[in-house]
Amino acid sequence: MANKIHVKNGDNVIVISGKDKGATGKVIAVDNKKGRVYVEGVNIVKKHQKARTQNAPAGIVEREGSIDASNVMLVDPKTGKPTRVGYRVNEDGTKSRIAKRSGEVIDTSSKKGE
Repeated sequence: MANKIHVKNGDNVIVISGKDKGATGKVIAVDNKKGRVYVEGVNIVKKHQKARTQNAPAGIVEREGSIDASNVMLVDPKTGKPTRVGYRVNEDGTKSRIAKRSGEVIDTSSKKGE
């Protein structure tokens, strides 16, 4: 069963534990099945890559590794500090994600079924 993850692609997050604690970045990808996220500039790993074509030679490539979703928190758009995520259903039936720290609306999704 897929896990419910509190961040989405494109969210600005801050790392709250691990070797990159305190680093901020944008979420590149989310793996719901494993409960992990890829954050821009965080957990850089070296991958030894075999040559695939003449244009893509062999070498050591640095790229982002995944980190557990529980180790990141959303950055509050108002204060720039880490915050938890809450949800609010609006009168017109749309659902909004809100920052618990300031109450600021992060984004709004459309009605279910549209």
